[in-house]
Amino acid sequence: MTKRRQTREVTIGNIGVGGTNDIRIQSMTNIPTRNVEGNVYQICKLFECGCEIVRLAVTTLADVKFFAEIGKALRAKNIPIPMVADVHFSPAIALDCLEVADKVRINAGNFSDKLSTIQPFSDDEFLVEKGKLQKYLRLFFQRAKNLKKPVRIGINHGSLAPRIIYKFGNRDTAMWESAKECLEVAEEVQFEDIVLSFKASDTREMIAANRLACSKLDEIGGRYPIHLGITESGNGDYARIKSAIGIGSLLADGVGDTIRVSLTEDPIKEIEVAKNILQACGVRRYGIEFIACPSCGRTSYDIQAVLGELKTKLEKIPNARNLKIAVMGCMVNGLGEAGNADFAIIGNPNGTLSIYQNKKCIAKNVPRAKIYKTFTKILN
Repeated sequence: MTKRRQTREVTIGNIGVGGTNDIRIQSMTNIPTRNVEGNVYQICKLFECGCEIVRLAVTTLADVKFFAEIGKALRAKNIPIPMVADVHFSPAIALDCLEVADKVRINAGNFSDKLSTIQPFSDDEFLVEKGKLQKYLRLFFQRAKNLKKPVRIGINHGSLAPRIIYKFGNRDTAMWESAKECLEVAEEVQFEDIVLSFKASDTREMIAANRLACSKLDEIGGRYPIHLGITESGNGDYARIKSAIGIGSLLADGVGDTIRVSLTEDPIKEIEVAKNILQACGVRRYGIEFIACPSCGRTSYDIQAVLGELKTKLEKIPNARNLKIAVMGCMVNGLGEAGNADFAIIGNPNGTLSIYQNKKCIAKNVPRAKIYKTFTKILN
C-alpha cells in the first residue's frame, strides 16, 4: 500500500485529524437540530458504535441555540464527541456557529453565490462574485482563527457556484478552482486549521477531484487534511459498494484523514461500513479480519458453517480481536492464499481440519465439531 500522504494535524474538540492520527470516522444526524432530545439520543448511539466526529445541520439562527443545547446535554452525559455545524447559504449563521461548535463546515459553492441557472458571466462579473465570496470568507476565517476553531471547506460536485461551472466546466478542475478561491483567503489571513473535502455522487468524479486536488496541493505545499466520502450514495449493497470503491481507492493512494460513509439509512449503519472499509484497506483494525476461500469441489467440510461459527463466537474473545484468521477449503492453495494470516484453518481430504500458526501446523485432523473448542484452547 502507498505511504499515507503527509498532512498537518487539525484539532477538532478532543480529536486530532491528519498528521499521524488514525483516519477518523464521521457521521451526521438525520433529524432537525431543533429536536434536541432526538439528536442527543442519536449522537450517543453513534458514539457507542465508534463514531469519532458528528455533524449536525444548522439551517437557521435559532438552530445555533439548539446546537449549543445538544452540546451541553452531551457533556452532562460525559459523551466527548466533537460536534461539527454544517452550514449552507448563510455566512451569518456560520459566524455564530464558530462560538458553539468544535468545527464549522461550509459549502464553498453556496457560501455567498446564489445557486441560479447557469448564465454567461463576463470576466468582470466573475470577479465581482468572487470578490463577494472572499469578502465573507475573510471575515469568517479571521473569526475562526481568533477563536481557534477549525473549518471544513466542502466542495460538492452537485452544488458548485454557477459562475465556476460556466468558466471551468462541471468536472474535477472546477472543484479544485472552487477550493482555491477559499484557500487564497485562508492563506492571506494566515488561517491554517482547515480540512478539505471534494465530494460527488459519481464515484469516478469524486476520485478524480481528490487526486487532482492533492496534486495541486502538493505543488504549493498545502498540507490540509482531506475528508473523504461519496455523496448521495443511496442505500443497501450498492451504496456500500460505491462508498468502498470511492473511499477505498483514495485510501490505497495514501489520501484521506477522515471519512464518512453517507447512507440513506440509520446513521448508525454508516459506522460499521466505515470500519470495514478502513480495515479492508489495512489502515485501521477494529476486530478480527477473516480470510476465506469461496470453496469448490475439493472442499470436504461445510466451510460456510465453520466460518459463520468462528465469526460469531470469536468476536467475544478479547485475545482474538486483533487477529487475522484464514478459513480455507483445502491444501491446494490454502497456506499460500492465507497470506500473512496469524492462523489458518484448512480442510483435509477426510473431512477433518488442521490449524496452522504462521504457516506451521499446530493441530492436525481436528473433527469439524471440535474446531472452535480446539482453536480457543490455542488462543488461551
